[in-house]
Amino acid sequence: MTFRANFVIDCVSSLTWMFMNLGFYLLIFEYTDSIGAGTGWSKFQFFIFLSTTLFIFSLVQAFFMPNANEFGELIRTGNLDFALLKPIDTQFLVSLRRIEWSSLSNFVFALVLLFYSLWRIEYRPGLVECLLYPFYLLCGVVVMYSLMMPLAACAVWLGRNESLYDYWFYVTNFSRYPMEIYRGPLGTPIRLIFTFVIPILLVVNVPARMLARPLHADEWRLAALTLVVTAASFLVCRWIFNRALVSYRSASS
Repeated sequence: MTFRANFVIDCVSSLTWMFMNLGFYLLIFEYTDSIGAGTGWSKFQFFIFLSTTLFIFSLVQAFFMPNANEFGELIRTGNLDFALLKPIDTQFLVSLRRIEWSSLSNFVFALVLLFYSLWRIEYRPGLVECLLYPFYLLCGVVVMYSLMMPLAACAVWLGRNESLYDYWFYVTNFSRYPMEIYRGPLGTPIRLIFTFVIPILLVVNVPARMLARPLHADEWRLAALTLVVTAASFLVCRWIFNRALVSYRSASS
């Protein structure tokens, strides 16, 4: 926040993008009552889903994305050497070097949208669901982070990995929509791949279900799978990052 004008511009830019997206979805719901027939996502249920998406992405973009984006620069300039010398976990240090506060403007907007949408739907989530919601939000953040950092760590081997890093944006776009829309000959393979191989469909779908509608056996199974996926993805992330550090050659060598 050293440059306040830039901070304000970034906040306005983020909110403008959000209002444009919200306007697009409002336009869609002028012609339909739900996101696809039989998906179970009505207008304000979907806005709970949208709020959940904003929560997760704003946290990732505020705390981790700037640092993952700069990891390759740390290697090229030799500044990673200084991080390795500090008596603190290197991955933790390089992941949280800088916070992009302007990205949290969408978090505030999402909070308003969430409470308004909860007020407009008939279903009232219980205490358990309300407590599980922030927990699964954090699980979603961990999964997104665990996909991002290994891509950033590839800069150790590739030198420049901007194209590979863009892969994160392309893949995570699939998480912005309910998994029920991924059906049929094309959608079913997408749902299976992004649930069990690259599990980004669990990131938003599971916490959003906690508040949007009653939970049945299938939802609880997805919630249990999310716990396994969160732990596994973080362990894989740690392993790849540590392998990258082993391969790293300091600027002085």
